[in-house]
Amino acid sequence: MKFITFRLKSALIAVAFVFLLVAGILTANATGAAEAYWSGKRSLPIYSVGRDDNKIAISFDCAWGVDSTDEILKHLQEKNVRATFFTVQFWAEKYPEYLKKVSEAGHEVGTHSATHSYMSKLSESEIRNEFETSCAAIEKVTGKKVTLFRPPYGDYDDLLIETASAVGLYSIQWDVDSLDWKDLSASDIAERIVSRTKSGSIILCHNNGLHTAEALPIVIDRLRAKGFEFVPIGELIYKDNYNIDSTGKQIPKATL
Repeated sequence: MKFITFRLKSALIAVAFVFLLVAGILTANATGAAEAYWSGKRSLPIYSVGRDDNKIAISFDCAWGVDSTDEILKHLQEKNVRATFFTVQFWAEKYPEYLKKVSEAGHEVGTHSATHSYMSKLSESEIRNEFETSCAAIEKVTGKKVTLFRPPYGDYDDLLIETASAVGLYSIQWDVDSLDWKDLSASDIAERIVSRTKSGSIILCHNNGLHTAEALPIVIDRLRAKGFEFVPIGELIYKDNYNIDSTGKQIPKATL
């Protein structure tokens, strides 16, 4: 009887040891995955820029219509602000006169893809085709090389970001979301933007937001009163010798 009890205890100890060993391996693997993500090893777009000179950028995604575009351009001209517009290929082809207006007013134009699809679901060849055709459509109208890309829906994976980089495009997200597509009031849009903006911020708006144009002068005046300077995204970001931290902030290598 004592022998059977001893064998039973031994078996239970062995099972417990195996359980602890497996748990340890799983924990180690989980920790490693977390460290790989948070240490910045994942390919990330640029959400903001690490700068202390109070430069910021405001951007407008163009995909569905042009109803408020003239008013937005008027306010930007009156306030002497240069912005960045991200256009989908079908928007550029449907409204070439507006794309030309944007470019000739001194604003920067980037691609927002060809079809406004979830690009993390595409193959590398499909991604390259989206870049090639959308950039060609924009460059045909503006005569200027496209160097910036914003993923539709903010959706991306490593393949998308790495493919964009391989074809010479900087992938751009945002750290200040106006939520103007939710048809917020002009005052609510302005409050969201002003309260969240900091040096190096990239602000997301849309050219057809219901109250975006109305909010724009308020946003510009209030941010300038706080000492901020508006520049296009291409002048805000670093073009080389940089890293991107786990939050998507682009930082010069020398400061890390």
